Amino acid sequence: MMRALLFDNYLRYRTDYPVPEPGENEALIRVTCAGICNTDLEIVKGYMNFRGVPGHEFVGVVERCGNKALEGKRVVGEINLSCGNCPYCKSGLRNHCYNRSVLGILGKDGAFADYVTLPTGNLHLVPDSVPDEEAVFVEPLAAAFEILEQVKIGTEDRVCVLGDGKLGLLAAQVVSLTGCALVVGGRHKEKLSILERRGIETRLSSDITERVFDCVIDCTGSPSGVGSAMKLVRPRGTIVLKTTVAKRDNIDMNVIVIDEITLVGSRCGPFEPAIHALKMKTVDVLPLISRTFPLSKGVEAFNFASGRGILKVLLKA
Repeated sequence: MMRALLFDNYLRYRTDYPVPEPGENEALIRVTCAGICNTDLEIVKGYMNFRGVPGHEFVGVVERCGNKALEGKRVVGEINLSCGNCPYCKSGLRNHCYNRSVLGILGKDGAFADYVTLPTGNLHLVPDSVPDEEAVFVEPLAAAFEILEQVKIGTEDRVCVLGDGKLGLLAAQVVSLTGCALVVGGRHKEKLSILERRGIETRLSSDITERVFDCVIDCTGSPSGVGSAMKLVRPRGTIVLKTTVAKRDNIDMNVIVIDEITLVGSRCGPFEPAIHALKMKTVDVLPLISRTFPLSKGVEAFNFASGRGILKVLLKA
């Protein structure tokens, strides 16, 4: 048996949850650090109707798997488990597999526990120079790098990132690497100051009113995020939607048609550039950590993470 946070209509801490058994080509990973993100907070509000152990941002040590070379190695893991046989998998869209499960989100117990299992093909080694407290950011940082995979952003582009939460601060740092004309809008001056120290222009969201941006990236975590982005993007511009919420505001989709706006949904991303950015220190994640709790205080950690102005909350073994 192991310790775990279990969500089934409500979140509770257990010390008698079964240790998962790795299947063929899977690894049993001892979780050393995990991060609570907005998706986890939405799950306990009903998002995806998930029941089980939440948590998908983690770093851990491989304790057992068929590939003995991986045992004892520190790893992070991609969260989508695909079947490999459906048309999407065969066309290279494994993250959109018909039959996929998603770690801690859809049909697969997650990382808010002592142990988790994942296919060995989902695992990425963590360099020794990247400590656990930084490595736990690989998954959300990869989601930020996905923006650059989907949208071509150049030095001449005017880009606005909306949101000064965890993902917004990561996305802003990643987008700034392109050299574009970037401004980040948020509601909290103390959070925005993290970006200002890195030379990134920030403003209060209420002060951004120009409808001039070639690309607006919604990282607000708010049901109204898309509507806010639509007020700032220029005609024939692009909105990148990173926010997932249990419920959304109604928006006037006619504007998308009339102004010929491109709306891009953006989810998981490539791990290698995220790991490289942490190794080379081109992205700084440590200022995003608000507090660290032991796993045994996981319910308290969730309550703290849902508080106003809180950034990343970590759970340590």
